[in-house]
Amino acid sequence: MRQADDPVTEKAKLFAIRIIRLYQHLTEEKREFVLSKQVLRSGTSVGANRTEAVYACSDKDFLYKNKVALSECAETLYWLGLLQATGYITDERFSTIFNDCEELIKILTSIVKTLESKKDSLSGQVREVPLDEMYPLPDELL
Repeated sequence: MRQADDPVTEKAKLFAIRIIRLYQHLTEEKREFVLSKQVLRSGTSVGANRTEAVYACSDKDFLYKNKVALSECAETLYWLGLLQATGYITDERFSTIFNDCEELIKILTSIVKTLESKKDSLSGQVREVPLDEMYPLPDELL
């Protein structure tokens, strides 16, 4: 069983808290509601999917949830870039939160690649055996 309080999930949670604070700033100070909602959804989804991965019911589910977390992280970068390009966040604020997001992307990419390579190496070793080979019928029944 995987630990619920692993460092990757904790990083994703801290990132989500930063995103929530950014959302509060954007809506209260800048009166921006569209892009801020998008970055809030994708930025907090990273941690939610990572938490789901920790409690996954199978290795396949664990891999899938990490892939979703990675995808949400990439989407968050997009929204952050738009917020910077339109002047809603400063270059300094963008840089620090961008770096946190990039770090999560690197970690999640590593997890996904490792899991996929393990899956690929195992798939070559497993062979489906037809039922008639497992339980051959006696000659008189053929």
